[in-house]
Amino acid sequence: MSVPGALQDRAVLVTGATGGLGAAAAVACAEAGATVVLLGRRVAALNRVYDAARAVGPEPALYPLDLEGASPDDYDQLAQVLEREFGRLDGLLHCAAEFKGLTPLAHTDPADFARALHVDLTARWWLTQACLPLLAKSDLGAAVFVLDDPARTSGAFWGGYGLAQAAQAALIGMLQAELGEAGPRISGLRLGPMRTGLRARAYQANADTEARPPGEYAAACVELLSAAGMAWRGRVREVAAA
Repeated sequence: MSVPGALQDRAVLVTGATGGLGAAAAVACAEAGATVVLLGRRVAALNRVYDAARAVGPEPALYPLDLEGASPDDYDQLAQVLEREFGRLDGLLHCAAEFKGLTPLAHTDPADFARALHVDLTARWWLTQACLPLLAKSDLGAAVFVLDDPARTSGAFWGGYGLAQAAQAALIGMLQAELGEAGPRISGLRLGPMRTGLRARAYQANADTEARPPGEYAAACVELLSAAGMAWRGRVREVAAA
């Protein structure tokens, strides 16, 4: 459950909105009062999240986009649409991720390696860069990067996905240092094991007893996007399941 009113009258963009965490976080943001912009590849799946979010909060907006193929111009166009509709952006939550499965680097398909680095790092940055002016127009402007556990993903077989996790952690501090205390807030959110399709590519579901439903972490997403997340400016917060 999210905190009622924590994001009242705010505009929040959620990427990967059809995934396990993205969908749960989007509904929690709507429940907290936000108008949620749902970004994802599959329109039918976006419509299902739309219905769930609309049932508990303001009417969401849909923005179908494939991060793998999107260019910087596509993100600039998205930012223009957001500015026209809302005049600003109060929150950006990065949940979209790409991971094909555990593979030795020596045997990783070059296209798969490049795809993981792009979706998990470059695309996240391009979108953030395009949205920075809109986030700067909000008194609450925050970009939150959902990260994986580096103790696991820096080990063998995690490939481009693992490298992207380490790079994002560095990006958060670097970007915040450049934006300063008066600029938009940049934070990371490192969650405990989640029962998602991505995790199932690395762990057998029937033996993965540590994984929790994504919904148990949704409130943490709302918190970092809200005024309560101010203390995590330029930092990564670690949250375990309830």
